[in-house]
Amino acid sequence: MADFHQEGTITTLHDIYRVFDPNEYLKSLEEKLEDYARQVSICLLLPCLYSELENTEVMERIVGEIKKVRYLRNVVIALGGAPDEEKFRDAKKYFGRLRTTKRDVKIVWVEGPRIQNVFQRIREREIQTGIQGKGQSVWIALGYILSRGNVDVIALHDCDIVTYDRIFLGRLIEPAANPNNEYEFCKGYYARVSLTDRSIKGRVTRLFVVPFVDSMMRIMNTHGHKELERFFGYHRIFKYPLAGEFSLSARLARGINIAYDWGLEVATLSEVYHNTMNRKIAQVDLSKNYEHKHQDLSADDSSKGLHRMAVDIATFFLHYMRSHGVPLDDAFVDMMLHTYYDNALKFIKYYSDDAEMNNLILNRHEEELAVRHFRGVLWTAWEQSRGPREATLIPSWNRVTYSLPDIYTNLYEAVEKDNE
Repeated sequence: MADFHQEGTITTLHDIYRVFDPNEYLKSLEEKLEDYARQVSICLLLPCLYSELENTEVMERIVGEIKKVRYLRNVVIALGGAPDEEKFRDAKKYFGRLRTTKRDVKIVWVEGPRIQNVFQRIREREIQTGIQGKGQSVWIALGYILSRGNVDVIALHDCDIVTYDRIFLGRLIEPAANPNNEYEFCKGYYARVSLTDRSIKGRVTRLFVVPFVDSMMRIMNTHGHKELERFFGYHRIFKYPLAGEFSLSARLARGINIAYDWGLEVATLSEVYHNTMNRKIAQVDLSKNYEHKHQDLSADDSSKGLHRMAVDIATFFLHYMRSHGVPLDDAFVDMMLHTYYDNALKFIKYYSDDAEMNNLILNRHEEELAVRHFRGVLWTAWEQSRGPREATLIPSWNRVTYSLPDIYTNLYEAVEKDNE
C-alpha cells in the first residue's frame, strides 16, 4: 500500500496513483490542468546553463515532454553561461520549438548587455543583486515573469533531470494551479537511488540537512527558543528540502527574497515560512526515482561541490539564528556541531537498515566519514560568518519596485528586445 501519512503541519501529497494505471492517471491529470488553465495562467521557469544544451539526451527528453502539454501559457528560460550572442541565438532556436499559438516562449539572457544594464540600475540604488549563478538567474527571470502581469502560477525545475516525464511536470504544477484549493507553494520530493550501483544518493540532504535541522529543533526547545523550534520543525517536515523543484503563486513570488548561493533551496523554504500560512504549503511526490548530475564531495576544497553547498547551507542557518535572537559564540557552535554529529550517526543506522531491507548498498564507513566532514563544515561556516555579514539574499521584487517603480517596464523591454 502506498504511503499516506500526514505530519499535520503542511500537506503531503503522496503517489498513491501508482497502484492504478499510470497512463490513465496522466490523462486525467492533464485534463484537469487544461481545465484549470482556462481560469489560471501557468508559467514554467527553467533555469538552464548553456552547457546543459550539449547534454542532448536529457534536454531532448525534457523539451519533448514539455511540447506535449497544452496547459502552459508561458515558458521562460533563465539562460546562464552564455556570454556571447551566438550562444544566445542557439538557445533561442533550441527552445523556440516549444512555442505554439497558445504558448509564448522567452529567453532571459542573464549575461546579455540589456539584462546587465537592468542589474546595474538596481545596484545603483544600493540594492544587492548577488553574484552569477542559479539563484541570481531565477531571481531576474521571476522579475520578468512578474513584469508581464498576466501570470498566476509559476513552476520551476532544473534542466538536468534524467528521469523527466509529463507526470513529473503535471504533479509539480497541479497543487498551486488548482483553483479549488489554497496552496500558494508546493515543494517537490522523490527517492534518490542509483540504478547502476543500487545505492542511496542525496548525501547532503540525508547526512547533513535532515540530522542538522532535527538537532537544532531539539536544541532550540532545550534553550527556550520556541519560535526557532517551530522554524526548524517546519524544515524537518520536508522529505527532500534540497529538491530544486517547486511551484508557487505569483503573489508569493513577488514577496520572497532569493538566495544567490547554494543555500537557495533552504532559504526559499524559509522565505515561504514567513510569507504564507502552513495550511497553504504542500509537498508532492513527483517521481518513483530521480536521477540528475551528481556533485563530488570535494572534502579538501570548500569552494567546490557538496563541500561548498554544505557551507552555504550552514552559513544561512547560522545567520538566521543570530538574526532571530540566538547569541552564537564558539561554545554554542561547538555544542551544536557535536550534537549534530551524534544525531547524524543515528540517522546513518536508519539509512543502513532501510538499505538492507531493500537490497541496496550503503557503505556505513563512507557515510560516517562524510558526516565527520560535515561536522567540520559547520565550524568552517561559523568562522566564515562571524561579524556583521548580511545573508546572501537578493531582495524581493516588491522591495525592488518600491525603490525603482519603473523597473518592471525596464526589465520587460530588455527581455522582449532580446527575443525579437
